[in-house]
Amino acid sequence: MRYFNTSGPNFPEQHYTLYREDLLQTGLNLVEGDRYFTIWAPRQTGKSTYFMQLKKKLQSKGYRVALINFENFQKSTFETFSQILRYAFAEANIELPEKLTSFADLSNFIHYELTAFKLVFILDEIEGINTELFGQFLHTIRNLYHSRQEHCLKSVILVGVSNIVGVAEDNASPFNITENLNVPYFTDAETAELLHQHELETEQQFEPQVIQKISDITANQPGLVNGFAYQLVARNASKPIIDYQDYLRVEDWYLTEAIDKNFANILKQARAFRPFIESLLFTDTEIPFRIDREAIKVLHTNGLIRKDKSGNVEFWVPYYKKRLHDVFYPHTNGEKERISGTIYAADFFLPDGQLNLDLLIDSYKAYAKRRGFGIFREKDEQGKFTSIKEAGLIYSFETFLAAFVQQTGGKSYREANTGLGKSDLLLNIKGREFIVEAKKYYGFVQFEKGKNQLAYYASRLGLTQAVYLVFCPNHLRYPPPVFEGVETVNGVVVRTYLVDYDEEKDFD
Repeated sequence: MRYFNTSGPNFPEQHYTLYREDLLQTGLNLVEGDRYFTIWAPRQTGKSTYFMQLKKKLQSKGYRVALINFENFQKSTFETFSQILRYAFAEANIELPEKLTSFADLSNFIHYELTAFKLVFILDEIEGINTELFGQFLHTIRNLYHSRQEHCLKSVILVGVSNIVGVAEDNASPFNITENLNVPYFTDAETAELLHQHELETEQQFEPQVIQKISDITANQPGLVNGFAYQLVARNASKPIIDYQDYLRVEDWYLTEAIDKNFANILKQARAFRPFIESLLFTDTEIPFRIDREAIKVLHTNGLIRKDKSGNVEFWVPYYKKRLHDVFYPHTNGEKERISGTIYAADFFLPDGQLNLDLLIDSYKAYAKRRGFGIFREKDEQGKFTSIKEAGLIYSFETFLAAFVQQTGGKSYREANTGLGKSDLLLNIKGREFIVEAKKYYGFVQFEKGKNQLAYYASRLGLTQAVYLVFCPNHLRYPPPVFEGVETVNGVVVRTYLVDYDEEKDFD
C-alpha cells in the first residue's frame, strides 16, 4: 500500500504522487532547446520529485542523464568531485577516463570523445559544493555552453535553494535568470487530487473541510501537505472518515510539538530580520516586494514570504506565520499568571449566559493602563529593544485574553488564513465562537478596511459576532467615524473598542 511521503523524492510505486505534465513538458522543452537552466525554490516544494520525473521523461526520449547530489561537499577536492562524477556517469552508462585530473580533462572528454548520444547534467544541492571548486566548474560549463552544438552536453540543470540566485545573476554565468524553471506549490485542486489517491486506494475519506484546512495552513506546500496527510492517516488508521476534530489535533501537534528541520531554518532567518517579521505580523504597513532588499531576498528564497497580488510582501505559509508568532511571544514575563489571579470568571457573564464583552474589554483597558506595554517587548543583552512597539500592544491584549480564557475553560486558537490584519484569534467560550482582531490605528482608511475585512471573514467562518480592538495613540486626532460601538456589517455584529495609550509613557 502506498503512503504519503515526508522525506526526499517521491517514488510512485511507494508514495502518493502527482504527475504535473505541463511542468514536465516545460522542462523537456528547455532541454530539447539545448538550454542550460536553473531550478531554485525553498525546501519541500517538490523539486526532487520533479527532476526525478524529468529524468525519466528525458531517458524515454533517448537522453543520457547524469544526476549528481552535492549535499555536504563543502570541503571536497577535485579528486572527490571526480569520484562523484564517475558514479553519476556510470549510472548514465558512460565510462569516464581513468586519468581525470582537472576540469580541462573533463571538458576535453565531453567535447571530443562523447559524440554518440545526448547528455544532460542535473546538479542537485549545489549550495553544498566547495565554493572555489564550484567556480571552476561553472567556468567549464560556461565554455561548454558556448559550443553546445558541437558536443554531447545538451543541457545542464542546476537545482538549489538560495545560493543559486547569485549564480543566475552572475554575468559570467551561462544560467540566465529568465530561464529559471519555477516549481510552484500545489494548487487547491492538486492537493485534493493527492488526498483523493489515498481515498481511492483505502476507501478512507477526508471531510471536505479537512482538505480545505490542509490547503489553507500549508499554502499547498508539497512537503507540508504530505506531512499533514501522513499524520492524519497514521493517527486515524481505523476511522472511515477523517474529520475536522482530527485535523485540529494534528494542527496542534504541528504547532506545539513537531520538531521540523525546515521550520528551524525558517526561524533562524526570521530572527536575523526580527523587526521586519514583526512589522508583517503586527502592523498594516504595506511593504513593496523588492528582491534586491536583503531581508526580502533571504526570507523569500527560504520560503517565508512572497509577493502578493498588489505587489507587496506577505507571509507565504500560514503554518510558519503561526509558529513565528508563538516563538516571539514573551512566554516568560509572568503576566498571564498575574492576570489570572485577578479574574473571577463568573463576573464576566450576563444572566442569560452571554459573555459581557464590554466588561471584559473595560477590564483589559484598566490592566493596560496599570501595566503599560514595555514588559511585552523583547530586549537584547544590552537592554535595547529587539521587538517593535506594535508587538507589545498585541501581545498585551492576547496575554490578557489567554488568562481569561483559561479561567473560563474556553479555547483560543489562531485561524490559518484569514487574510486580515495581524491578530486573528478565534475564541470559543462556553460553546460560542467569535473572532477577535487587534491592531494599531494607522489612519481612517485602514480602520474601515480592517472592520470590513473582519466582518467578511467572520461571515466566511459562519460566525455572527466579531470583536475589533484598535489601539489609538493619544497624540493623534481621530475623525468622527472612529468610535466605539456596535454595528452590523454585512450581517455580522462587529463590536469596536478603542484603547488609548501614550506612545512614550506606556512603553517605559
